[in-house]
Amino acid sequence: MALLAWGLALALLGGALGQGALAPAVPTAWGDRIYPQLGQAGLDVTHYDVALRVPQPGTRTLQAEVTLTVQATRPLPLLSLDYLGPAVQGVTWNGAAVRYERAAGKLLIRRALAPGTPARVTVRLAGPAGRVPDPDLPVDLGWQALPGQGTQPGVNFTFSEPDGTRAFLPVNDHPGDPAAFTLRVTVPRGVTAAASGRQTAVQDTPQGRTFTFEQREPIPTYALAVHVGPLERVDRPAVQVGGKVVALRDYFPPGTPVNIRAPYERTGEILRLLGEWFGPYPFATYGSAVVTPPLPALETATLSTMPVTSSNVRVIVHEAAHQWFGNSVPLGDWSDTWLNEGFATYAELLWAQAQGKEEARAVLQAWRDSVQNRPTRPLVARTPAELFDRSAYVRGALALHALRGAVGDGPFRAFLQTYARTRAARPTRTADLLALARTELGPRAEGVLRTWVESPSLPPLP
Repeated sequence: MALLAWGLALALLGGALGQGALAPAVPTAWGDRIYPQLGQAGLDVTHYDVALRVPQPGTRTLQAEVTLTVQATRPLPLLSLDYLGPAVQGVTWNGAAVRYERAAGKLLIRRALAPGTPARVTVRLAGPAGRVPDPDLPVDLGWQALPGQGTQPGVNFTFSEPDGTRAFLPVNDHPGDPAAFTLRVTVPRGVTAAASGRQTAVQDTPQGRTFTFEQREPIPTYALAVHVGPLERVDRPAVQVGGKVVALRDYFPPGTPVNIRAPYERTGEILRLLGEWFGPYPFATYGSAVVTPPLPALETATLSTMPVTSSNVRVIVHEAAHQWFGNSVPLGDWSDTWLNEGFATYAELLWAQAQGKEEARAVLQAWRDSVQNRPTRPLVARTPAELFDRSAYVRGALALHALRGAVGDGPFRAFLQTYARTRAARPTRTADLLALARTELGPRAEGVLRTWVESPSLPPLP
């Protein structure tokens, strides 16, 4: 919806949905080229503390108390959070009740926020999760629910890219505002909860069992993982990735066959290889949670969401690479999704090369076959349909291969590591990558990369 129409909707609905007064002027959204309505410009959420209760796994009903630690980079007349979730039961600002209203996909909180004055905003909510249609797939994003079968309890998990977290939590739902998370997930006894970050506690409570997870490094909101169900946790030996010790764990549905489990045994090997190219792993833990619906795999932070049908080494490599590119190095605008998908696709070639020349040739040939004599586009997307198309993945990967060919393996490896290190937790655009290429590799290398980024037609294949 255009900003003008959105503002009119707020003006009309504010009095009815709020505490009786007309809604204030429309806050400025983040300014995303693809999703201009998402986020609030000037709002910086540094931490989400989420106490989530799932009373009946497999349904869309949930209860939560979410405390956001917020600060401002410019004077804000109010807070505007993206939210399409359950009914709001109350909002407090530093412990005191505050006025709020819901309109046009936003939770508007009637307090001004000045730069240099952080605040803690708590939202209590309960009811069924909302629905956010996926831009490409015939599914709703956000809180997924699979009913139980026989005596088995149901299953819930998050599947939110690009903008589905707002379907169940109030968030600044733009990747340019990554934040840390604390999650306490309460489920009935006999049910397991898993989430992004390191598990720090499991406690019996009158409501069941509470699993606590700490995701200390900032991540985009869409990358938040939560899984609830009769899951089997498999812990694996920790690995060193770029000098950093990484704990490994996976989660499987009951009765998952051995052949589905087997590829995940190579996760440590995959991380070590990627660390040789990308540098230290950016988080404390990693693994995968296997789900049964035929969805695409998703790089949820520290715990990739892996459908049974995607349980193969190539996909594990791709989603693991996203922990660096997408989760640690966040997008500054959704139009730059190739910065996530091109880098993760290129990781598939790095893995294939480590397995042997024939496997590497097969990957390169498959890329060439997929783009030759087919429409392509400049890498910065212009529409939602272009976010996850062939160009974002394959042309993006070929752009990196062309850069590697222009500068050689050593400088290319150093460039990848510098990019991953210097852009961690910083909203990143294509222009930032091009500027870094010029600084680190020189004008000629930047020109090679820029041709692949901007050319209307496909450049000569490397």
